[in-house]
Amino acid sequence: MTSASAVHSLWTTSAQAPDKIPTPHIEYGQLAPTLIVLGAAIVGILIEAAVPRRNRYTAQLFVAALALAAAFAAVVALAAGDYGTTKARIAAMGAIAVDGPALFLQGTILLVSLVAVFTFGERHLDPAVHGKHVDSFAAQGSAVPGGKAERAAVKAGFTTTEVFPLLLFAVGGMLIFPAANDLLTLFVALEVFSLPLYILCGLARRQRLLSQEAAVKYFLLGAFSSAFLLFGIALLYGYAGTLTYAGIADVVDGEVARITPALAQTMGNDALLLIGGAMVLVGLLFKVGAVPFHMWTPDVYQGAPTPVTGFMAAATKVAAFGALLRLLYVVLPGLRWDWRPVMWGVAIVTMLGGAIVAVTQTDVKRLLAYSSIAHAGFMLAGVIATTEDGISSVLFYLAAYSFVTLGAFAVVTLVRDAGGEATHLSKWAGLGRRSPLVAAVFAVFLLAFAGIPLTSGFAGKFAVFKAAADGGAGGLVVVGVLASAIAAFFYIRVIVLMFFSEPRPEGPSVAVPSPLTSAAIAIGVVVTLVLGVAPQPFLDLAGDAGVFVR
Repeated sequence: MTSASAVHSLWTTSAQAPDKIPTPHIEYGQLAPTLIVLGAAIVGILIEAAVPRRNRYTAQLFVAALALAAAFAAVVALAAGDYGTTKARIAAMGAIAVDGPALFLQGTILLVSLVAVFTFGERHLDPAVHGKHVDSFAAQGSAVPGGKAERAAVKAGFTTTEVFPLLLFAVGGMLIFPAANDLLTLFVALEVFSLPLYILCGLARRQRLLSQEAAVKYFLLGAFSSAFLLFGIALLYGYAGTLTYAGIADVVDGEVARITPALAQTMGNDALLLIGGAMVLVGLLFKVGAVPFHMWTPDVYQGAPTPVTGFMAAATKVAAFGALLRLLYVVLPGLRWDWRPVMWGVAIVTMLGGAIVAVTQTDVKRLLAYSSIAHAGFMLAGVIATTEDGISSVLFYLAAYSFVTLGAFAVVTLVRDAGGEATHLSKWAGLGRRSPLVAAVFAVFLLAFAGIPLTSGFAGKFAVFKAAADGGAGGLVVVGVLASAIAAFFYIRVIVLMFFSEPRPEGPSVAVPSPLTSAAIAIGVVVTLVLGVAPQPFLDLAGDAGVFVR
């Protein structure tokens, strides 16, 4: 039968039996967190269209914060209703998993995004322009930097309040990404959260050209990685004849109920499986920022507006690691002997590469970017463990790391000179004498990054390394400890620079933030110390959430 006649026969049968077309069955309650966030993003677009310009900022900030809080409440309600454990299931006709890891990661992403909204809404760091408060974002994103339209927009006091719906769309994609249960949903979620981030990266108020360069680099390399992912999906579909995670896993394990002649031909072809799996992994490792797919990270972190950098560094890592865990543990557990050696190599070069290159950095944002690459390596050690402890340790590490990162970037926004943020390390000399509180808070975050006891960083690293050692990856732990020692050097160096150097007379000042940024930094400090001093309840929570549904 030709394809044309096959399609024609499908049409005629559905025309003859109209009651036979199945209506999609969607569990709206279980998808509530994502639906709330995406609904609020659409409301945000309507606010841009309908509300007068002077009232938009307040309306957008309120809608974004309310939506993220409501979505988090929905996640908590689902977890309380045992959807993370006994009632874990596949929702939306097989497209989305509602299970422990998905709910834990969604809760983390929503809390991180709520704190990020506070930094997005900050308007007291720069001096007022023409009597109007300004934020970190360009007056008019579409205007040419330094051109006539931009000067007019600044004079009129315009602000880019569209950043709030863009953030919500990105969060919506991030919520679906770690919960996706088929490869097509995974790809759509990737695009839904990547596209708003490309735009947000190019909207900095100061250093517009650097910001736009960052956005273009992120866009081009992101498109490149999306192409890898999509080609890998095509090859896996060619191999297994299905896009669902469980379906591919069954074909890999050879547990298919009905083998068609076409499937019998492709099942024997391991090249499709290995190349397809590798390409999907490349796409995900790019988002994680693992070496050698990390080239975009330092440039994008440096050029993007700092609130966006903080949000990206925290939330994107959580979403990408969630998707990576689900892919390796649900789709490709049968290929463990093939992917573990490769991931060993990636983890080792990521830990060492991030730590060693960070030593040479002179810009705070680039330093934190390379530090985030090293942390991706530490988390990969937990992924390689291939045990339940491996999953739960990575979940805990992600939660701990994301708040430290957000807090650190929020502190970076406070240290300013005439040109905006003073991100060059030489300008941070003597900061501890000029502003002891800000320097002390930043020191807490740096010590947490270094993994010093009584901070969340220590608890996270300990959990991940213990899981890796128990999973037979002892060599990886040795490399991890070495990389941590190298990393501790440059964190401590910044602390020494702040507290034991003479402040420069022409050095930067520390801006007094509004309660929004103060709250963001305070939440970061509290989470860092609580997870460091009493990590056990949270490790237990991650442990309970560590089982994927198939």
